[in-house]
Amino acid sequence: MDDAIHRPVLLQQAIATLACRPGGLWIDGTVGAGGHAEAILRASSPDGRLIGCDRDTEILEYARRRLAPFGERAVLRHAEYGSLPGLLDELHCGPADGILLDLGVSSLQLDDAARGFSFQLEGPLDMRMDRTRPTTAADLVNGLPQQELRSLLSRYGEERAAGRIASAIVRSRDDRPIRTTTQLARIVATAVGAARPRRIHPATRTFQALRIAVNDELAGLDRQLEDLTDRLAGGGRIAVIAFHSLEDRIVKQTFRSLSHRCRCPRSMPLCACGRPDLVRIVTGRALRPSTDEIDANPRGRSARLRAAERLEAAA
Repeated sequence: MDDAIHRPVLLQQAIATLACRPGGLWIDGTVGAGGHAEAILRASSPDGRLIGCDRDTEILEYARRRLAPFGERAVLRHAEYGSLPGLLDELHCGPADGILLDLGVSSLQLDDAARGFSFQLEGPLDMRMDRTRPTTAADLVNGLPQQELRSLLSRYGEERAAGRIASAIVRSRDDRPIRTTTQLARIVATAVGAARPRRIHPATRTFQALRIAVNDELAGLDRQLEDLTDRLAGGGRIAVIAFHSLEDRIVKQTFRSLSHRCRCPRSMPLCACGRPDLVRIVTGRALRPSTDEIDANPRGRSARLRAAERLEAAA
C-alpha cells in the first residue's frame, strides 16, 4: 500500500498541538494506518512510549508493520478508544502526556471496495470498522422501517431529503434487496434528483449516516472524552480530529464544559460548588487543513482539530 496516498490529515498541526517532545507516554486511540503514531514516536524519541489502539483488526496489522522499527516503544491493541482507560490500567500505565483521536475513516478502508465504505466503488454494503460486529449497513437499509430510516438519515447525515431517500430505499428493496454500495448510491441519486447542487455526491450524507449508525460512532463520545481527559498528566493535552459537524459539535461542547465546570450563579464572587475547571482550551477555533494540504489530500478537506490541556491544579 502506498503511504504517499494514505497520508494522515493535519499531521503537523496535531504534533504541534499535542506539544510532543522527547520521552513521555503518548496515546493514539484511533491508530489507523499509523501515520500520526509514527510522527508522535519520532517527535518523542529517543525514549517516548506510545499506546495505540483501533477497532479495525485489518488496519491495525498494517500499523504494526509500519511501527515495527520502533520496537517496544510502540504497543498496539485491538480495542475501541472508549476502552482505553481499562487498557491503560491493564498495562499499568501512569498519566499520559498526550492523547490523540482521529475520528475519520481511514483511506485504507475507503479504498478497499470489500469494506463497503465508498459509494464510488462497487462492493458489499458493509461499513463495519470492526468486522466482528454483527450489523452491517445492508442490514439497516433492508431491515429498518421507513420512518426509522428517515430518522437515521436526518439525525446522522443531516440529510434534508431524508424522507424522499427513505421512501426510495423502501420501494427498491421491495423489488429486490439492496446489497451493494453502487446500487444504494444510484437509488439515492435518483431520489435526490436535480434539486440539489452537485458540490458533493448525492449519496455522501446517506453513507455518512449509515456508517455512523453501523459503528455507533457518536454514542457516549462526550463521556469518553471526559474519561480520557482524566488520564492526562497535568499539562498533558488531548487533541481530536473530527470530520463532520456532529462529531465536531460534541468535541467543542465537551471541551467547553470541562473548561467551565463551576455551576455557581455569576453573581457569586467566589466558587462555592467545588467543581474546579479540568482543562483550558488550546484551540480557540478549530484548526483546518491548509490549501496545500487539501490539494494533496482532498479527503481531509472537512477535518477539524480541537485540543485541550489538563490543568495542573486538577491533577
